[in-house]
Amino acid sequence: MSYRVLSSDLAEHSGAEIRLAGWVHRRRVLARVTFLILRDRAGLAQVVVPAGVAVPPEESVIEVTGTVVANSAAPGGFEVAYTAIEVLAEAEAPPVELFRPELEAGLPALLDHAAVSLRHPSRQAVFRAGAAAVAAFRATLDGLGFTEVFTPKIVGSATESGANVFALDYFGRPAYLAQSPQFYKQTMVGVFERVYEVGPVFRAEPHDTSRHLATYTSLDAELGFIRDHRDVMEVLTRVIRAMVGATGLSGVQMPPVFPVLHFSEALELCEADPGEPDLAPEHERALGAWALEEHGSDFVYVEGYPMAKRPFYTHPQPSDPRWSNSFDLLFRGMELVTGGQRRHRYADYVTALGRDAAGLEGYLEAFRHGMPPHGGFAIGLERFLARLTGAANVRETTLFPRDLHRLAP
Repeated sequence: MSYRVLSSDLAEHSGAEIRLAGWVHRRRVLARVTFLILRDRAGLAQVVVPAGVAVPPEESVIEVTGTVVANSAAPGGFEVAYTAIEVLAEAEAPPVELFRPELEAGLPALLDHAAVSLRHPSRQAVFRAGAAAVAAFRATLDGLGFTEVFTPKIVGSATESGANVFALDYFGRPAYLAQSPQFYKQTMVGVFERVYEVGPVFRAEPHDTSRHLATYTSLDAELGFIRDHRDVMEVLTRVIRAMVGATGLSGVQMPPVFPVLHFSEALELCEADPGEPDLAPEHERALGAWALEEHGSDFVYVEGYPMAKRPFYTHPQPSDPRWSNSFDLLFRGMELVTGGQRRHRYADYVTALGRDAAGLEGYLEAFRHGMPPHGGFAIGLERFLARLTGAANVRETTLFPRDLHRLAP
């Protein structure tokens, strides 16, 4: 009996004396007996303790020795008849009651006490789903011949040429936290043809909304030798299907083919001004409702955004250069993924950048020496989880959120 048995494995040890270890999830003290609910990484186990035996407070870490006995009323159909309890670490009263089926504290309290609130099974489930989704992202792209890369998060220029960057002093000269691995993943297409990365990105986000964070986990992919952005969308669709399936969460509507709208069609469908340069949140919600009603889909692609609203590396639509070979994938009425085809010829970059090309020599070197037609996409993991679980605020699906006001814990 030297090894530890998990709560999920009690049935395999019926009648045997075993050792459990975990946290005191709940104590129910009755006249003749105490029911101790122990929590470990696999779930919950009921331990039957005789009256008079001291049981430490909730969240104390313990080891329990006892005999496994069948009981249909216990979690999993088996319980443990107490032999001995060893207290490994006694706990103070937790700031939130973890034994309740649902956490009753508000979101600020849950975030302030994340070290404890994340222990609740409902909170664990969200981040287990996130881990499964990332594993599926990796597995799908590995199966398609992609190579995982790891790029710098301190850079010498702002990737998106925008103002929302975190500047820092890098040994006496200016530098920035990376907004995206965009430049590097394009460069690595010239090395491996197909690459992906899972890592943090940083945005000095001035908006204090339920959908914005200052740093989040980005799932990026880039692939070469494409015909246009539709090849990128095909890969992304495979990735999304795998990610949703891996989480084990049901209720997502995914038809055989995701509907696709051109940006101009999307504006018309939303009855928006045809001169609008981008989709507003209310437009995205309307498109999400349309996709669900007309196609039975929680997803809809919008392609062909105006070039004026897309980064300089975006490839224009060949038939009409006002539009771009780019897209957003909306999930339940909110932008989840941005992607598209990139420019791949050095001369096109020089023209698009003008004088700014002088500051991007390292990035442009890859194009000077031959780059294939390529494109890619980026998925925000926390936003994906929020849409998947129905969370009203992306902070609910972020382990330790960072925003305008929060820098701890």
